[in-house]
Amino acid sequence: MSFLGGDRRWRSQKPKRREDAYTPGRKFLLLHILIVLLFAILTIQLVRMQVFQGDDYQAQAEDNRLRELQVLPMRGLIYDRNHTLLVENVGNFSAVIVPADLPAKEEAAVFARLESLLSIPAQEIAERVRERREDGNPYEALVIKDELDRDTALILKELTSYLPGVDLQVEARRNYLSGDLTAHILGYVGRISAEEYAASKDEGYIFNDQLGKTGIELVYEDMLRGKPGKKLVEVDASGHQQDVLDSQASQPGQNVVLTMDLELQRRTADILHEFMGASDNAAAVVMDVHTGEVLAMVSLPTYDNNLFSETLGQEELDALLSEPGKPLVNHAIAEMYPPGSSFKPITGLAALQEGVATPSTTIVSHGYITVTNEYDPSVVYVFHDWAALGSLDFYGGISWSSDVYFYYLAGGKQDEGFQGLGEERLARYARAFGLGEPTGVSLPGESAGLVPDAKWKKRTVGEMWYVGDTYYFGIGQGYLAVTPLQLLDAIVAIANGGELLRPRLVKEVLDSHGNVVATFTKEVRRRLPVSEDYLAVVREAMRQSVSTGVAGSAKVPGLAVAGKTGTA
Repeated sequence: MSFLGGDRRWRSQKPKRREDAYTPGRKFLLLHILIVLLFAILTIQLVRMQVFQGDDYQAQAEDNRLRELQVLPMRGLIYDRNHTLLVENVGNFSAVIVPADLPAKEEAAVFARLESLLSIPAQEIAERVRERREDGNPYEALVIKDELDRDTALILKELTSYLPGVDLQVEARRNYLSGDLTAHILGYVGRISAEEYAASKDEGYIFNDQLGKTGIELVYEDMLRGKPGKKLVEVDASGHQQDVLDSQASQPGQNVVLTMDLELQRRTADILHEFMGASDNAAAVVMDVHTGEVLAMVSLPTYDNNLFSETLGQEELDALLSEPGKPLVNHAIAEMYPPGSSFKPITGLAALQEGVATPSTTIVSHGYITVTNEYDPSVVYVFHDWAALGSLDFYGGISWSSDVYFYYLAGGKQDEGFQGLGEERLARYARAFGLGEPTGVSLPGESAGLVPDAKWKKRTVGEMWYVGDTYYFGIGQGYLAVTPLQLLDAIVAIANGGELLRPRLVKEVLDSHGNVVATFTKEVRRRLPVSEDYLAVVREAMRQSVSTGVAGSAKVPGLAVAGKTGTA
């Protein structure tokens, strides 16, 4: 009994102890301690943010409020040799987005509004913004659409306050005044590609920059571009500029003066159009034989480079790429052709210099030459002339363009004991005249051409070199391939007394005030390994080609003209 009674008393007192533990005073004390701990944590965090990380947070705040922008320089102009303006800068309105200023929750609405205004699918805009963010440059403006008309530009400007991250960008674009007449020389500029940006960002280029893509615009990019400036601006929460706090002016690009004469270029193009007939393409180059200055360079068909300065549609590009004549190709420097009989002066000079022939060497053309197979005498190969021209000396061989005459000089006639040059010496002289290597003209895309020999044929074709190959080589046929500019440069070296020149397209460079900062003079690549006496013989033979020979159509009353026809 006493045990049970004691047990009841012990149990009856336990709840009282619990009530004592949660008295109002104790509850208040616990709440007070909790509040103190929370304030202590907040205080520590504030001290850490303001004292230890204050500079970092201030920098972040400044980054959100202040922004350094690049000021693009005005691109330099391009003139012909008479200072006729060929390209100018005109205003261009562009719609741009700065991804960092575009709130995620408003993206869809902004893209939809731009789709309605610019006729660009919202999904396409979203994809381009995503790519820019992934590139790690969210603060650089992304061009959504170029070439806005003035009305659209004004509407966009009014809407920018309701479109966070969106702005109207005003910049210069190129307007090529001479259009398709000089497209292959001037080239064009365009938006920088991802690959070009990766290679050029250390030189101060940004994502939306324009740079030379081809032609003079590409080769003289460093001079034409100028030096970018910069400005420190204050922006609002939507990324729109509010004030310019500091600025450093850009430096305009330098102006390039070409050696080309625009009127001569136009006349050359007219003549080439007249005579190209049904050919898919044609090219003509006019050069000063004493300086190497290119006075005209025409390639047909051509294209309007303003198409690339503006927004070129895919259909327009596909049409240019699919045209048989390849209008985007500069056929004067990039396309290789057999030179035909235009190569005969080089064969002739080699023969004179090597003692294979003299000016009085006489060969009879019966209209063909035969070669008997040394392994099977019953097999006879026939190589034709264009006519039975009879007895010819060296002057007549060139002026009447006799194939048989140059078969002898190049490959000889073994059964008559006439030793020709052979392919090794012929190839050596062809290379000495600059064939088989680029001329060094200041344009991209120049081909080296091809000078064949026995080793090349064995390596490339897998066949032996035959005397017939040498015959064809000697008259500019067979495997020999040159660009029109290469052939002209070689003939120019004959005309000027033996100097193989580097063709020049740029005469001088001017600063933005018109002062000459660079001039370009004659550059001799090398001297021909032939005597002046033999050069004079070939020049006279080429004059006779025009005065009494097959090139009579090139006569100009009152003017001594030398030339050489060629058909391939």
